[in-house]
Amino acid sequence: MRVGVFTAYKLQLIEAAYHNGSFLIVADGQSFGAILPNEFVSLRKTSDAKVELKHGVKLLGRFREVHLKPTKTNFALRWRAMQPSLKERRYQGAFNIKVKNGHLLIINEVDMDTYLMGVVESEGGGGKPLEYYKAQAVISRTYAIKHQNKHAKEGYHLCDQVHCQAYHNMLRFTDDIATAVNATSGSYLVQKQNGELVDGYFHANCGGQTSQVSYVWNNDIPYLIPFKDPFCTHTPQATWEKRIPKLEWQKFLVNKYHYPIHDPIYGSVIFNFEQNERKAFYISPHLGIPLRDIRAHFNLRSTFFSCYPDGNDVVLKGRGYGHGIGMCQEGAMEMARQGFHFEQILNYYFRGVKVENDLYHLHFRHPNLQPFE
Repeated sequence: MRVGVFTAYKLQLIEAAYHNGSFLIVADGQSFGAILPNEFVSLRKTSDAKVELKHGVKLLGRFREVHLKPTKTNFALRWRAMQPSLKERRYQGAFNIKVKNGHLLIINEVDMDTYLMGVVESEGGGGKPLEYYKAQAVISRTYAIKHQNKHAKEGYHLCDQVHCQAYHNMLRFTDDIATAVNATSGSYLVQKQNGELVDGYFHANCGGQTSQVSYVWNNDIPYLIPFKDPFCTHTPQATWEKRIPKLEWQKFLVNKYHYPIHDPIYGSVIFNFEQNERKAFYISPHLGIPLRDIRAHFNLRSTFFSCYPDGNDVVLKGRGYGHGIGMCQEGAMEMARQGFHFEQILNYYFRGVKVENDLYHLHFRHPNLQPFE
């Protein structure tokens, strides 16, 4: 796989330092030795859209493209972004660095399972049950296979941001994740009816009820049906609260959606909203105010909230974290703690699906997909 990393930032200067194993340095087809213990290379974008490459303090030149190639597949580098300054990351695999759109583009070339180990740890964290990790690995592999051409125009398959899948480090802390990924290697999720890959959506917590897909993306998916989920209701992200000034709330609703503030009925309830089950619109569908827009504007954890006035504020009492579609991660974790197998977890959140492990058949049905495994 080719994964764009640090894609949320317009990198101007970054260092790649020894972590374990040696990396060959190749720039525009020329070899410049290797990164060895206690060594590093720095890469800077130049004004003429090239990569200035230094090995330690020694300037090697300016190049169109730089490759850092491990001498063994499990070797890794430590990456320290300097401009802008970011937290250190570590990645295995090879790297391709060039300038694109005014900043450094770093592409991590890594095998699918190594990528998934980093994704599962980035998305699910450490210390979780093994069967949850297996379910997450299958979902994340399915997503990666189905959406592998998402960034084709940029020259890679997926990026490291959450709109693809979070991939903020190689696997570092949780050995059970490697066990789970290896145990499910090559496995992906399809619809029983037609064998098509599912959309492997997931979120942190559904707040006790998953969402109808059309409430978020204006379309429905037959295997993602909203239902009550008791497994996540007593978990860390099941509830939340936020206070917003009344004037700010009213200004948004009136200016953007022409809320009828002077209407004798609607005007009196502008700060009052009850949502015992998930809805798509604020107060009434006739007003045409999507809850997803309110969530985005006020940076809310979810659209699953009720509200009431309190002094100069509107108080939001919310449930869940994320869009609420697909697998609820905290619900899946609780199911795993209660002894459910990863396939039972997947069949709970995705209806009419099954786990497959026949990549040849998959790529025969979908010739546009690349055989990552």
